[in-house]
Amino acid sequence: MLKIVAGRLIDGLGEKHESMEILIEDGRISAVDEKVDVDPDVRTLDFSSCTVMPGLVDAHLHITSDGDPDLLKKVRRGIPYTALQGAALAKKTLHAGVTAIRDAGAGFNTALDLKSAVQEGLVPGPRMVVSGQGLSISGGHGDPANGWPPEVQFQGRRPVDSPDEARRAAREELASGADCIKMAATGGVMSMGTDHTTRGLTEEEMRAAVREARNRKKKTLAHAQGTKGIKNAIRAGIDSIEHGFWLDDEAVEMMLENDVYLVPTLAAVHHIVEAGTEGGVPPHAVEKAEFGQKAHLESFRMALEAGVNIAMGTDAGTPFNLHGKNALELELMVNAGMTPMQAIVASTATAAKLLDLPAGVVCEDYLADLLAVEGDPSEDVSCLQDEEQIKMVMVDGQVQVHRQ
Repeated sequence: MLKIVAGRLIDGLGEKHESMEILIEDGRISAVDEKVDVDPDVRTLDFSSCTVMPGLVDAHLHITSDGDPDLLKKVRRGIPYTALQGAALAKKTLHAGVTAIRDAGAGFNTALDLKSAVQEGLVPGPRMVVSGQGLSISGGHGDPANGWPPEVQFQGRRPVDSPDEARRAAREELASGADCIKMAATGGVMSMGTDHTTRGLTEEEMRAAVREARNRKKKTLAHAQGTKGIKNAIRAGIDSIEHGFWLDDEAVEMMLENDVYLVPTLAAVHHIVEAGTEGGVPPHAVEKAEFGQKAHLESFRMALEAGVNIAMGTDAGTPFNLHGKNALELELMVNAGMTPMQAIVASTATAAKLLDLPAGVVCEDYLADLLAVEGDPSEDVSCLQDEEQIKMVMVDGQVQVHRQ
């Protein structure tokens, strides 16, 4: 049993409370009130000078990629290096206040084993939901044929070129332990030889994989930037649209009607455009990012105004998009039109719901995945970017980080 004294409490649902106490038992929150009565010998953590809130949930990142713009150099390194790098980056992510993540593709599929290592206490890291190898068409986003070394599927892509192949691939990924199935509905910014406005997997191919996931009570996510691919994915039954550069009114309405989430990953485009070719980002990626950035921000605002569920995701691991700097995404969402509290909700309760985690909310019976931060993020989310201001990070009721 553990009691936390909070000078300020943000509950993850959009409410802020002053001077609250939280009681934690067996890894879950058992009480939240202005005063929680416990025996005097119960351990108490005093954060009366801080804001206590749910830990951040990053619904889209690549835990084994370190943000180096020279991706081809990195992917030529082998499985041991990739696994060790993933463990180091998981620790960085946790120490920055991110208590849960969804890995959207890892080199050599190492994220599945990293998840087990974190669960077993072998290495520190956030709670993990792992997509396994993503499905993409031959020559599509992430295919080794588009500039990647032939021996490596960098983000864990596997080519499929028919509904039957998609069905088989989904079954095999689920059998290997994947928590969800990722599909490339369009080309991508980083992949050479693909146009991010054009279709990737067909509606029929994605529908076959979606059905297999739903049969196992698992969710699906679509890398989808161009309008046609976004709509194909929604019609196929996808649970979330990742990136969503070119939404239109029809696509937004379809998302609302089908309860499809948007995971915008604003940081990915931001960093590529900011660094440019001068920073070593490949010219084809800079060109595509610059071409899509304005539409990306407009689509975000359109979805926000319409009431689409928006979950925070960073795409950390892409060029200069560093693990441990995940909280920049909240500032970018605020700059794009959210209030600070809306950005917090997107990064806690909404993202946790998308990942089917009983977390992201400071209420009874929810997982005790919490952080304490100096300052008030509901007034200025930038305080979440300063690791020294993150005074405590907790997962499953266990303190993982405690800074004096």
